[in-house]
Amino acid sequence: MKKLFFSLVIVVFSTQLWSQDVEHASNHANSNDDRISHIPLIGEKAPSFTAESTNGRINFPDDFGHNWKVLFSHPKDFTPVCSTEILELAHLQDQFDQLGVKLVVVSSDRLETHKLWKKSLEELKLDDRDLVKIKFPLVDDDKIVISKLYGMIHPESSSTRSVRGVFIIDPDNIIQGIYFYPMNVGRSTVELIRMITALQVTSKEKVLTPVNWEVGNDVLVRIPPKTDDNASEVAGYHSPAWYLWYKKSN
Repeated sequence: MKKLFFSLVIVVFSTQLWSQDVEHASNHANSNDDRISHIPLIGEKAPSFTAESTNGRINFPDDFGHNWKVLFSHPKDFTPVCSTEILELAHLQDQFDQLGVKLVVVSSDRLETHKLWKKSLEELKLDDRDLVKIKFPLVDDDKIVISKLYGMIHPESSSTRSVRGVFIIDPDNIIQGIYFYPMNVGRSTVELIRMITALQVTSKEKVLTPVNWEVGNDVLVRIPPKTDDNASEVAGYHSPAWYLWYKKSN
């Protein structure tokens, strides 16, 4: 009888331990899932990774120095929308260089497929423009590790392919801009360049940009100039309301 009692105690105790281990493992897995699916937010440090690319092995963002960086994600190689985006970025490489911006493209396909896609795109004339070389790296993310690291796997869209993500990262590797497009809609490079330019102006001059701001437009000041209560103009400034003060951008 005593043997039976002790056997039951051991079984119950072991079951409790097993249940606790299962619960702990489940909570740990859920915690990891939450961490993996987290979208790095504006003001956070850009997550780092090492991966193979069409330009060789890269360490992001360290390999790209004290420059602005833009990380793009693509769901798949040899798809129509992605192909037009890659070619457009390639045609704008000089403009990005002038802005001091390094481009990095992540696609959830293998490096071998990236190389074939790149070769095909470099032999393709789009919109009657000249052929163009793709200088920026296409990064292998076949295991969607990077896509998860940057929160670009949105399960209701696809659990195996990333959405069209864009992360704008400053020279200190801090994320300054984020946006996502669905798989069926191409991104606007016009808005991307406007956004980068606005971020650079506001960072350098410590100002704000109003709605639809473009290069050459007036900017908003953070702290209004000292003036009389009813004044609407001060040298170099103008104001339609006491809470809105504009000035020329430098």
